[in-house]
Amino acid sequence: MDFLADCRTRLAFDLVANTWNPVVVWALRDGPRRHVELRREIGGISAKVLTETLRRLEFDGLVERREGAYALTSLGATLLEPIEGFGRWAAEHGDAVLAAQDRARPATTRAAADRAGLS
Repeated sequence: MDFLADCRTRLAFDLVANTWNPVVVWALRDGPRRHVELRREIGGISAKVLTETLRRLEFDGLVERREGAYALTSLGATLLEPIEGFGRWAAEHGDAVLAAQDRARPATTRAAADRAGLS
């Protein structure tokens, strides 16, 4: 399978490649949420970035606004399974990725990360 710029597989990768898209979709898995509820549940996202993400997800047909709250469309709900799969992969392999990154990091950067409590 080729991953050309205009292929549907690339489209799917682009949808989940945006840091906040899968996070917002996952946050909506249990039903509609208002903007403020989403910010509280997600944490670490600014109001502006959340608004931009919701607009992008609406444009893509994955989220809709209903009575002042945002909800997944039936199309958006189909992304929950792949997102959950990524979560399972991360739980199983995340430590190995972090270890590889740590090995690849120059010793001076590792020491600075250790001092900062980032490793």
